[in-house]
Amino acid sequence: MIDIGANLLHSQFDGDRDEVIERAHTAGVTRILLTATDLSTSVAAIEFCSNRNDIRCTTGVHPHAAKDVEAGWTSTLSKLATSPLVKAVGEMGLDYNRNFSSPEQQRAVFHSQLDIAEQVGKPVFVHDREAADDVLDALTSHNGLVGVVVHCFTGGKKELDDYLSAGFHIGITGWVCDQRRGQPLRDIVTRVPLSRLLIETDAPYLLPHNAPANEVATRNKRRNEPALLKYVVAQLAQLYGTDELAIVTATSRNATELFDWE
Repeated sequence: MIDIGANLLHSQFDGDRDEVIERAHTAGVTRILLTATDLSTSVAAIEFCSNRNDIRCTTGVHPHAAKDVEAGWTSTLSKLATSPLVKAVGEMGLDYNRNFSSPEQQRAVFHSQLDIAEQVGKPVFVHDREAADDVLDALTSHNGLVGVVVHCFTGGKKELDDYLSAGFHIGITGWVCDQRRGQPLRDIVTRVPLSRLLIETDAPYLLPHNAPANEVATRNKRRNEPALLKYVVAQLAQLYGTDELAIVTATSRNATELFDWE
């Protein structure tokens, strides 16, 4: 399995990060894409990956952090994005649910990062929360993008169909395991062809509800981690009416190809 989105540098992992990675390997997660959310975490992510073959990273500015960019940030990000350890530009996008940065700030920073992704020839790792129309408009206005994954998709049928029609990949998290909040996603997820499906934990967030209590980290019973990706796979296999190997095979192939990660 390949976890295409985990916030491994989050403070919740400070006490046992190496153990978390080891548990992931034991559970069958062979590779992890570490998600960066601003320039400082981008630098830290690249450094963290530098002595590892099993972990690579993104580099970018999350919409929440759009208000905090400083003069010259695009030049810095452009240089970071050229690192061979960086497999995608992001996490970038729009979040109109919380608006920690104004929509105007978010859109400006989003478009600048799309420009950078075109320049360096790497796919984009996209955040969309209650902003699908503007996200789609931004992405489709940049014709030079080599690939797009809409990470942690939780939208509706129209948004999903629009993204699929545009040729994008869809990242599915433990949200699909939640029979209450995630039911709308459970109802439509099989519209995603296996050739466009990617899996992720978004750890430490979005703990899969089907994970047994004895496998959840004892130091924080709500913390998600990459070892629990198998429960996302199990839920998807059930919903697609196929076996877990088919989900793992398809999503691993998709991740390898999208992120050019042999």
